Formats: sequence, C-alpha cells, structure tokens
Amino acid sequence: MKKKFFALLSVVFALSLFLVACGGGSESSGGNSGGSNEGEKSKTEEKPKFLSMLTGGTSGTYYPLGGEIAKIITDKTGIQTDAVSSNASADNVIALSEGNAEIAFVQTDVMAAAVEGINAFEKTGKVTNVLALGSLYPETIQIVTLAKSNINSVEDLKGKKVSVGAPGSGTYINAQQILEVHGMTMDDIDVQNLDFAESTGGLQDGNIDAAFITAGTPTGAVEGLSATNPVKIVPIAQDKVDALVKKYPYYAEDTIASGTYGLKEDVNTVAVLAMLAVVDSVPEDTVYEITKAIYENTGSITHAKGKYIKLENALKGIGIDLHPGAEKYFKEAGVSTE
Repeated sequence: MKKKFFALLSVVFALSLFLVACGGGSESSGGNSGGSNEGEKSKTEEKPKFLSMLTGGTSGTYYPLGGEIAKIITDKTGIQTDAVSSNASADNVIALSEGNAEIAFVQTDVMAAAVEGINAFEKTGKVTNVLALGSLYPETIQIVTLAKSNINSVEDLKGKKVSVGAPGSGTYINAQQILEVHGMTMDDIDVQNLDFAESTGGLQDGNIDAAFITAGTPTGAVEGLSATNPVKIVPIAQDKVDALVKKYPYYAEDTIASGTYGLKEDVNTVAVLAMLAVVDSVPEDTVYEITKAIYENTGSITHAKGKYIKLENALKGIGIDLHPGAEKYFKEAGVSTE
C-alpha cells in the first residue's frame, strides 16, 4: 500500500514539474511574443521602398521642382519617390495627416496654422503627426493682372473678379491676410477659386480681373501669360508690407525684379517660404538620408529655385518641430536647430 502511495506521489510530483515547466514555457513564449512585437516594430522601421511626394498644380513651381527633388531622393537613397500634383499647401498637410502620402511641399505659414489648428484647419483641428524636414526657397505673393487694366493697387481690387487660389491652398490665406492689412475682406471682391493655370487662362480670356499667385518667381503659368499678354504685378505699399510682417512674422519683404515677365521696374511685395513636411511615421534613418540627399545635391537642381535651396537657409521660417531624422542631419552639418 505504501509502495502504491509513493508511486502515486511520484506521478503527482512529476506532473507538477511538467506543469511548472509549461508555465515557464508560457512565460518564455510571452517573451518571444514580446520579441515578435519588437520584430513588428523593427519591420515598421525598415527603409521604405516607395515614397509619395505631394507638390502642387502642374503649372506652378512645386510640381517641376518636386520632380527634381524626388529624383535626387530616388537616386541617392534608393527609395523610389514619386512627385504627385495636388492642390498644394493646406490640402497637402491634410493628406499627410491622413496617411495618403509621406512627404509634401507646403508653405511655412500654412504649416504653422495646421499645428495650431487655425485658418484652413479650424474644422479639421490641430495636425499632430506632421513634422518639418526643411525650408527651400522664398514664395513670392504675386498679384497678377494685365498691363492694360486699371488695377494699380490692392485697393483697386474692390468689386473686381479676383482669383484667390484653389480651395485649401496657402494662396487663399495669403490673399485674405493681404486684404486684411488694407482694411478689406473677401466680401470686398468677387472671389474666384482657381488654380494657377485657370487664373492665367481667366486673365487671358477676360473672365477675371486679377489673380493672387503664391509661388517662386518666375512662375510658369505667369510666364506663359506674359508671352502673349503684357502683364502687371500689383505692388504692395511699404507701410502695408511692414504691417503684414509685424502681424504675421512668417512673411518677409520681397521684390520681383524688373525683367521678370517683361516688367519694366522692380515691384515691391512679400513672400513666405516653401518647405518640405514629412509624416512622423517615416523612420528616422530614412528622413536623415532624404535630408542629406537634398541639401548635399542642390547643385544638380536645374529649376531656377534650386539656387535658393541652401543648407544655411534650411531652417528659416520653420516654426514647428523637426523630424528627428532631419534634426540629426542638420546638427551633424553644423546648422543650429535651436
């Protein structure tokens, strides 16, 4: 009887050891599961094979310049990067925030508004997953009309058919703010929401009287118009420039040089900066490579704006957080990120 009891006790003990071992195995499995999560995390940090870069309308500056920058990224990093036409700035930021692209051109003022959740972003709310990669070049606010028109000042736009840019564009906000410092609102003009090509086409056909165009000069659409119709760029008076810069510090005084579009004299105006924004989910090492590729290969950019894209200007006008990958590159390159 005792033999049977001890035999049974041995079986129970052996079974207990087995269960403990299984329990340990389960914990180990949990560790492996954690390892699996790490594997999944590593997978998300892998270098992407494709990137989508949102630019702007095909007749503006963003699209052709974006094509060249996308090629630099593709050639130098091995990541196939495609430049995609879009409605620009505000729409680009929203598309990034919704995961529809990884990189985008945007105006510095629009990006600042997105982070604050104001202007075009009042309904959508603050954008929290988009970061800065770097500034590119000044974007000049051009108020374009035909040379034969009687529009010679911003005040002369009252009651006129004026294009203020495609819905969701930074141009719209620029127009709104410039009208504001002149004591005007959108209600004082006959608003036309047209893109650059539609704006210049409308001027040529006589369907509109003037157009706000925010883009690097010379802008293709305006050049095309000036080839067949002498154009005029409406100046902004110095006191209004000063008032605008004081209220909205992301603006800077700018001049459209004589000879541009056939102009006979310099035109006083303002500019914001074009920048590249990137979603925060793009891996740090990838953004580091992209930033390095762009700012160390600007000499290969043939577009007229390429000469303005310089490492020393890469952080001008940026009022939002840098992507860690971009920040890493700029620090290594000796550019202050403070």
